[in-house]
Order: sequence, then C-alpha cells, then structure tokens
Amino acid sequence: MTQVVRSEFILGGQKSGKSRRAEALAQNWLASGPRHTAILIATAQAFDDELRARIERHRQDRLLRVPGMVTIEEPFALSAVITQHSASNTLIVVDCLTLWLTAQLMPPVSDAPQVGLATDSPAALVAWQTLATELCTAIKHAQGPIILVSNEIGLGVIPLGKDVRAFVDALGLLNQSVAAVCKRVTLMSAGLPLALKGTL
Repeated sequence: MTQVVRSEFILGGQKSGKSRRAEALAQNWLASGPRHTAILIATAQAFDDELRARIERHRQDRLLRVPGMVTIEEPFALSAVITQHSASNTLIVVDCLTLWLTAQLMPPVSDAPQVGLATDSPAALVAWQTLATELCTAIKHAQGPIILVSNEIGLGVIPLGKDVRAFVDALGLLNQSVAAVCKRVTLMSAGLPLALKGTL
C-alpha cells in the first residue's frame, strides 16, 4: 500500500476511485501507529432527497471501511477547520474541494456566507482568490498529513452557460493552486492511480 505523505491531492472524475484511495490511505495511517487519528472534513450539503441519500450512503460506507475516522461536516470554513484540527498524529482528509467551491461561489440555500460567482465582479474575484490563498496556506502549515480530493471536470466539452463556464474555470484554477503546494498529486481513473507529482 502507498505510504502516506505530508500532503496529497487526489483528482479524478465521478466514480473514478478518488474517495476510496483517500479512505485506503486513512486506513493505512490508522494502522501504522497506536496514537494515530484520522478526521474526514466532509463539504457536501444535502440540497435534495437524492443528495441526502447519497451522503448517507457515503457515511455508512465510511463507517464500514474506516471505522476509526471521525467525520466533521463543514461546507464553508474549510481553512479554519483544517488549522483547528491539524496535529502531528492526525491525518486530515478533505472530501471534496469541488463541493466546497460550489458552496463558496454559488447562491446559498440558507443564511450561510457566500462570495458569489468568481466572474460576477472584481470584488467577488478578490474575495475568492483570498479564500483559495487561505486554503493553500492551511495546507502548507498543516502539522500532520493532509489528503484533499477534487474533481477533474475540465476534460469535456466547453459548457454553454456563463455561470457553468465560470465554475469550471474557478475549479481548474483552484486545482492548480492546491496541486502546487502538495507533495504528491494523484489522478484516479477506473480505480487506478496515476502519479502526476511525486511517486506512488
């Protein structure tokens, strides 16, 4: 099994094996030391019944595969939660950056804070860039290992909608920024890992 490194960024399409790899690494971390702990920061929000059911399935699956991992649900203040829970004996898994970005850039469904689409105004763009910078800083300064999961959605046709194009652009830029500060970057396809940066 691949050893856990200080920071790993896992990219891939839907059902490519991204979360399974992150969970396998968390299992490996927990098994490698009696004082090791693992925390999953889940960024998904349940907007409808289908998504609520999907989130619950993921939660139950994680309990079976990685029973020792604690879950914290946080769709907004990601950098602060990473900093708060980071410790030398704690592995943090963030799953996933795509949904965190959605919470930041898309209109909220509650009174939660939001930035607005990255292309809506210069002020919104600056605010979003600040959030991305804060996240990268939290990754670099993490006291223990951290694994971040994100979708690669820029390989298909160019979307027709302006807002969708803006989101795809923003996620691509975020993925580039996170990849730049992580020690290992892994692309998942059909359940198989491909090292883009570092070694497996």
